[in-house]
Amino acid sequence: MKQRATMHIGSLGSTIHVLHADADTVAALAAVDWNRHFSQVCLDPARGLITLMSPSFPHEKLSKFLDDVVEAAGEMLAGTVQVLRSTRLRGRGEPPGTGMEPDCAFYVGERARDFRASLAIGEAEAVAFIERTAPDLVVEVEITHGDEGKTERYAELRVRELWRLHRHRRTGEIHVELLSLRPGHAPRELDASEVLEGLTPDDICEAVEEVQGGETRNDRTKAVERIVQRRRDGSVRVREEAAAHP
Repeated sequence: MKQRATMHIGSLGSTIHVLHADADTVAALAAVDWNRHFSQVCLDPARGLITLMSPSFPHEKLSKFLDDVVEAAGEMLAGTVQVLRSTRLRGRGEPPGTGMEPDCAFYVGERARDFRASLAIGEAEAVAFIERTAPDLVVEVEITHGDEGKTERYAELRVRELWRLHRHRRTGEIHVELLSLRPGHAPRELDASEVLEGLTPDDICEAVEEVQGGETRNDRTKAVERIVQRRRDGSVRVREEAAAHP
């Protein structure tokens, strides 16, 4: 049984260990409590891959900022959002304890309301809902060499949209890539989010910067709302101009 392991430091300073093994070994290792030693764990029997991450402080900060951005924008654009923290996403029939663990994951709109209805019934019903219902949106904050195949894996799990965010090591500039996902198809790069009604990569980068400057949660929410409202106003003007000059 051949195995190999690599370790590297991500662009934000996170430590990432990547182990390759056969599917049976990955399933057997799911019994180990990896989260005692690593904050983020991916056990993927489909790819024969174990990824163990100790996120850096900048990584954790950016993940929290993205939570704030999506929550505020989603409440305004879709009515409701449910943040899924420390949730493993696994395919049907895959062993318990395995699965992908994204930096951020969200139900948006209808799925968020359905999840909350399940949670009102009980924790077991909410867990069952997560196991059969993929998130609408997943965010990966730090793009690393260990991410090969991760995008396709999220597509197989029926995640609708993936945001890939990283910060340039030298300039500190934030870059966001938006991808629409479908099982069995190559990811499609988006000019604007389909899950969050036209929010662009530039909007998201600006929102993250604004959120970083907010002293209170209300400050952060208001900053995102201003950006979303500006985007909405711009969309209305475009439609009005198109109607006026058919």
